[in-house]
Amino acid sequence: MSESSNPNAAAGAPCVIAAFYQFAQLDDFTEMREALLKRCEGLGLLGSILLAREGINGTVAGPGPAIDGLLEYLRADPRLAQLQDKRSQASEAPFYRMKVRLKREIVSLGVPGIDPLAEVGEYIEPEDWNALVSGPGVRLIDTRNDYEYHLGSFEGAEDPGTRSFREFPEWVRQNLDPDRDEHVAMFCTGGIRCEKATALLKQQGFKHVYHLRGGILNYLQKIDSEHSLWRGDCFVFDNRVTVDHQLEPGDFEVCPACRMPLTPEDRDSPLFEQHVSCPRCFDRLTPEKREGLLERARQIALAEGRGQRHLGSRAETPLTLSEDDTELES
Repeated sequence: MSESSNPNAAAGAPCVIAAFYQFAQLDDFTEMREALLKRCEGLGLLGSILLAREGINGTVAGPGPAIDGLLEYLRADPRLAQLQDKRSQASEAPFYRMKVRLKREIVSLGVPGIDPLAEVGEYIEPEDWNALVSGPGVRLIDTRNDYEYHLGSFEGAEDPGTRSFREFPEWVRQNLDPDRDEHVAMFCTGGIRCEKATALLKQQGFKHVYHLRGGILNYLQKIDSEHSLWRGDCFVFDNRVTVDHQLEPGDFEVCPACRMPLTPEDRDSPLFEQHVSCPRCFDRLTPEKREGLLERARQIALAEGRGQRHLGSRAETPLTLSEDDTELES
């Protein structure tokens, strides 16, 4: 069985959301999948986990004891003993089902030979981040995608303008120089993209490369808003869409057509059509795509009229960090 649909698995208990990853040499990752899925199902968890030869990357939701049970199970493998997790809470699970998928990369950079297990940049704790990035001569780079940057970022951070992480190496080639840029600090949502981003820069001869340990989510958890350099919301890869500085769900949705986050201003636009399209994509839908979305909207309305939740009423965003990653197995 490749995935489980169980929207009520976390009902009746406070919902804890745990995001985790670890780069590790998992040569048997294909064999790990079935047992891991069964363990998640047995614990009543919802979410998505990626397995690859280079490691594991996941976000799951459920009662706290179930989260503990999964992480204990994973850490019992010596290769994953140092697995770190970041937790938040929500009123309900931000996933509809449980999936464990096999991937070529747990985060898709697309550059052969980049190995975070061999060399990465210097980790900076959230408590030391402000002092570092406020210092002279430090280039602060947001390694996330453009739509994530525009929802929120650190004060003074540069936006590479990428639509996927696979575009980041080309941006580096055109915009950074190891002889000129002596100090480069980078950050991402949970830390995983920066593992590869800093490994890329180290491979290219950059001497002083830093990344925020645990990413934005760890920073928001540990740094109070009064002393924070974070501005806006943080995009997350589940049905919450974004979280604010208190890690509470923000006021955003995802367009079912183009999958981009929708601000309140987007939803107020005359070009916005609920459950169908948004100002970015309303004029790019094929007649077939539009009819399919209209039918989906009708089904959502019928479900709401019956007092039920349609599984497509709030688009479930993918955990994968790059749309052009290639799945080994669905």
